[in-house]
Amino acid sequence: MEFILQLLYTLELIIFSYLALATIYITIFGFASLLKQPHKKQVLQKQRKFAVLIPGYKEDNVIVDVAADALLQDYPKHLFEVIVIADSFKPETITALKAIPVRVVEVVFEVSKKSKALNKCMEVIGDQYDIAMILDADNIMEHDVLTQINEAFNKGFLAVQGHRMAKNTNTDFAILDAISEEINNKIFRKGHRVLGLSSALIGSGMGIDYALFKSTMATVDSVGEDKEVEMKLLKQGYKIEYAENARVYDEKTSKKEVFVNQRRRWIAAQLEFFRKYFFDGLWHLLRFGKLDYFDKVLQMVQPPRILLAGLLFLFSVKELFLFVIQQNEATGFVPAGFWFVALQLTVLTLLISTPRHFYHLRTAKALLSLPHGFILMFKSLIKVKGASKRFIHTTHEHTEKPIRKKGPA
Repeated sequence: MEFILQLLYTLELIIFSYLALATIYITIFGFASLLKQPHKKQVLQKQRKFAVLIPGYKEDNVIVDVAADALLQDYPKHLFEVIVIADSFKPETITALKAIPVRVVEVVFEVSKKSKALNKCMEVIGDQYDIAMILDADNIMEHDVLTQINEAFNKGFLAVQGHRMAKNTNTDFAILDAISEEINNKIFRKGHRVLGLSSALIGSGMGIDYALFKSTMATVDSVGEDKEVEMKLLKQGYKIEYAENARVYDEKTSKKEVFVNQRRRWIAAQLEFFRKYFFDGLWHLLRFGKLDYFDKVLQMVQPPRILLAGLLFLFSVKELFLFVIQQNEATGFVPAGFWFVALQLTVLTLLISTPRHFYHLRTAKALLSLPHGFILMFKSLIKVKGASKRFIHTTHEHTEKPIRKKGPA
């Protein structure tokens, strides 16, 4: 019995250590995001040519509207080309796209992957571009996004992540997904840039030097292509900027099945890259001082925020329950107060990282779905095996245009 108790206490210590480190990590960058992002002066005055790449797999419901809207940028028309990479589209969709008109590159693969589609497209379209602007098939850009990305390049950056935000908040899950996106923007993008580290890439709404992106993507063949590209860029010493005012609207998850599949793919990719890059990242930190690269490796093993908060809540409730029934006696290896402090810090960080426009009754109602979201996230974690090895398609169907925002984010 003593051995079993000691084993349980040791397991609790390991779990607490992991969750506490995750709490400290998001707290540091969450509070940093309250500060103003450093302003860097322009070192060039140049307008670059964009290849706006929109890969899509069976995205007939949304792609025509998205491609047509992408043509409405306030950037000089001769300096950007909208290119749809069409994988398994219907013939009538191809016809509609060509009539807009945008350039269509049709691709066919035995096993579809976004990385394969992008690589094949760049083989076809040539090298007459300065910047690759990558969108998902459901993304809608503010009309000044290309201008904002170009300005960041004029400041000396070769990789820039735009501000991806919710296109829709039509269900409780969509609201929670939208809030999660904004929290990640604060912690992993703005907070990192405030402290001098690179912004995280998301996979869409990002502009990367075309030649650099093409050469890097040529070495990528994974379902988490954005994370692998990010790893490779940081290893080479490139700094990734976050353009907070370059707003790109993204469809948020409305159905639980899509939520599970999406999170399952993300978690699988992160765990795979942590396993693949941990020792290499540690070596480059110790040998070359590449903190940016090692920090990205650490991000790969960060628990999703809903899991972090949920687990801390459950352990805190467990400690409180044991404390009451055991009449103030010690309940475990980790003092109850430690669990409560970690929970409070996590909740506070999530609150300050949530934009003020989400503070309304609809959000309060959506928060009632958090326990369900926690269970679904756990379900995603359980089913994570093998998800990094195959393409898991996320269906998009929200065709309503977002309400575009004015002024600072």
